Amino acid sequence: MNTEASFAALCGVGPIEYSSGRRRTRRLNCGGDRQANAALHRIVFTRLRHDPRTQAYY
Repeated sequence: MNTEASFAALCGVGPIEYSSGRRRTRRLNCGGDRQANAALHRIVFTRLRHDPRTQAYY
């Protein structure tokens, strides 16, 4: 993993562009490693609970 984008793709949280005809928009990738996604989820919510910098950003 060299970039944040490759890590996001691995975890299944990177955006995917799609088109519904007229509009072009993005959605989250539903693929990826489920265990990595679960670990990322735990990290985010733990930081939201305990880290003042993350709380201020949120």
